[in-house]
Amino acid sequence: MDEYDVIVVGGGNAALCAALSAKEHSHRVLVLERAPEEEAGGNSRFTAGLMRVAYNGVEDLRKLIELSEDEVARSDFGAYTTEQFLDDMARVTEYRCDPDLTELLVKESFPAVLWMRSKGVRFTAAWGRQAFNIGGRFKFWGGLTVEAVGGGPGLVDSLSAIARKNGVELWYSARAVSLLADDAGVHGVVVKKSGKTQEVRAKAVVLAAGGFQANPEWRTRYLGPGWELAKVRGTRFNTGDAIRMALDAGAAAVGNWSGCHAVAWERNAPEFGDLAVGDQFQKHSYPWGIYLNAEGRRFVDEGADFRNYTYAKYGRVILSQPQQFAWQIFDAKVKNQLRDEYRIKQVTKRTASTLEELVEKLDDVNPKAALEEIKRYNAAVRQDIPFNPNVKDGRRTEGLAIPKSNWANTLDTPPFEAYAVTCGITFTFCGLKINNHAQVMSSDGDKIPGLYAAGELVGGIFWFNYPGGSGLTNGSVFGRIAGENAGKSASKAP
Repeated sequence: MDEYDVIVVGGGNAALCAALSAKEHSHRVLVLERAPEEEAGGNSRFTAGLMRVAYNGVEDLRKLIELSEDEVARSDFGAYTTEQFLDDMARVTEYRCDPDLTELLVKESFPAVLWMRSKGVRFTAAWGRQAFNIGGRFKFWGGLTVEAVGGGPGLVDSLSAIARKNGVELWYSARAVSLLADDAGVHGVVVKKSGKTQEVRAKAVVLAAGGFQANPEWRTRYLGPGWELAKVRGTRFNTGDAIRMALDAGAAAVGNWSGCHAVAWERNAPEFGDLAVGDQFQKHSYPWGIYLNAEGRRFVDEGADFRNYTYAKYGRVILSQPQQFAWQIFDAKVKNQLRDEYRIKQVTKRTASTLEELVEKLDDVNPKAALEEIKRYNAAVRQDIPFNPNVKDGRRTEGLAIPKSNWANTLDTPPFEAYAVTCGITFTFCGLKINNHAQVMSSDGDKIPGLYAAGELVGGIFWFNYPGGSGLTNGSVFGRIAGENAGKSASKAP
């Protein structure tokens, strides 16, 4: 029977970082990817490739990104300190995030991405998504500056090629079924590959196969009634298998089991992510406009904070609206601020030259109530406060039951545009309990020998919400830690 030093279950960013890290400390490393090669990469392939990294200025960024003098001169990158990152993590998770794991995530964010760069992964600055051109200079905002070249698909392809080059073995269409475990710990994985079930032994196993968002039964069981109606933004293969395997082996469950990352997503998108479209079904420019539900009512503060800090929780709010959808409304003043995803072919879009005409075109919406709501909103905007998309500008409404706290522009300049959205679930906020060495803990409180975990299936880090870009960083940081410790333990094993 074949025996590996380390088996990594999963094929996305966290898994491939774990495999590369394990290979630095051991010899035979195997990656088990449930998907066929053309769909490999888990949720990572569906992302924009943005990574939240603590940095102290442009000189730090130049270690990660090749920047020309001209690019430096016309960009205000600012800084995003570890203190700011920690503050953001605490604030958006309502101070529930595990303090030890969160500190590791933040402090290892820059070193992890620098390590990926040393392996050959290329990064660029997120000019298109995270910067506005103000007076000829690009000003970055929201603490999110770094993205992988080629986005999520580029990141997965790059990591996969680097893994092969470093001697990591990759099996596709290889579904991990259960762990080989006994009282002494974990010794391998039962795998179903090409229709045949086999045992593959290893000295250590790293689980990095994502959450359970593609499993409607689990979504309804844990997230609650109605969640089977959500669209799945990413891969169809993240059904919670690795979480189940570990729980069956005695692992401790932890985290926000009724919580998830869920966003505004094209209402008529397919049930699962489409690799040809990627993350472009998302609709994240809502801070510049307003939301209306089927009753013609606003239901959320679109300008509560930067998009980075609200988009991952607003999908849940949309799902709770009548018929699980909403319309985003904009006027011509902000058209240039809308992100590229609004310009794809696969959108449910309505355009009109008057508000009266627009509300009649909004499918499944009470037009009379919608027009009255827009007029109430317009009348409540503090037009004496200037609009500034780069800061929380305080341009707000007054006197409304649901305020808009920033970027409150009146809807008064035609043509008017509306986009229909529903809830798109990205990943779940719960899973396995690990320690600072990414070792999986048992429900009895001790370590499970030979078992490690990283990425979306680790619980305790994200609660209710998350700062944009921290998901991939989380995968890289803990993937690297898990792989290193799994590789070291394997090299010491008899």
